[in-house]
Amino acid sequence: MTNALFEPVRIGRLDLPHRLAMAPMTRSRATADSGLVSALTAEYYEQRAGAALIVTEGTQPSVRGQGYIQTPGIHTAAQVEAWRQVTDRVHAAGGRIFLQLLHTGRVGHPYLYPDGGLPEAPSAVASGESLFTVDQGMLPHPVPRELAAGDIGEIVRDFAAGARNAVEAGFDGVELHGANGYLIHQFLSGNSNLRTDAYGGPAENRARFAVEAVRAVSEAIGADRTALRISPGNDANGVAETDTAELYAALLSALAPYPLAYLHILEAHPGLRPVTEQVRRDWAGPLVLNSAHHGGGDPVADAEQLVAAGTADVVALGARWLANPDLVARARAGGPYNEADEATYYGGDHSGYTDYPVLAQPAPAAAPAAARG
Repeated sequence: MTNALFEPVRIGRLDLPHRLAMAPMTRSRATADSGLVSALTAEYYEQRAGAALIVTEGTQPSVRGQGYIQTPGIHTAAQVEAWRQVTDRVHAAGGRIFLQLLHTGRVGHPYLYPDGGLPEAPSAVASGESLFTVDQGMLPHPVPRELAAGDIGEIVRDFAAGARNAVEAGFDGVELHGANGYLIHQFLSGNSNLRTDAYGGPAENRARFAVEAVRAVSEAIGADRTALRISPGNDANGVAETDTAELYAALLSALAPYPLAYLHILEAHPGLRPVTEQVRRDWAGPLVLNSAHHGGGDPVADAEQLVAAGTADVVALGARWLANPDLVARARAGGPYNEADEATYYGGDHSGYTDYPVLAQPAPAAAPAAARG
């Protein structure tokens, strides 16, 4: 393996020691009643502090932003304090960590909300997906409540408040989740956004909510601590784009005035690589890529090729970091790698969370005979 993956790079106000970041991954281990992360979560992230950058699991900036059971929040004082144990331990271990802010929009359910109300979305169009619950099985997502213009402004303010809370909790920055069919992506997509006001219709209008969220967060904590994740062409959670090239050209043009820490692309499948390459050409700032790995081979080797080719400045890996807390050491050695246990991805205890083994360290050399006493 060449050294491209292990060259330092600067993003925002951070100097990264190499190019292997940890992608955001939902783990559903927060407290069910209050969205608090635990000391076990702190241990999990601390173990992976060798990542160039850790991006946390999606974290809701408001009660209505939640879309899954046992996901963490960042909208109460208790949640801020709980996250501080995570950032303290990651920083003490020499790491860097961004919080991912996620509002799931219509990918939610009254089951999750204390008031039993409906989830919110650009338009009253159901996702077609379902919520997993422990006690009631799968619950189909209902038709969401269409957001009024004033409601949209309130959600934008929630993002900004969540970003300020994240910085108070010790995070180095935040990543807005604009991918995977969640709220920002729902505004971008033509089949989930049927609005006829300033937030719907032409691509420039559908990009407006994303830009307003980025602007609000940038003004709250600084553009160099703000990032955005996108997934062009991704049909997750029922969204569908018919004008991907035009849509993301409009979005990137509107984002140009904001010198973000980075733009993060999630490739939904390998056929979208030409879109990734076009975004790379159009985006002047640092680019993080969560690649749709080709051919089922080694994603670390694929990451090295992406960096060496200039396709990305940093590559974010998910399952490889989940199963290999010492991924950088393993990558430098060419493996071997633990394989992730999918049965333990969501919920549970330390199993499949903090118990993945690291490479054995060489035994210290024996002292010379004359020095043994």
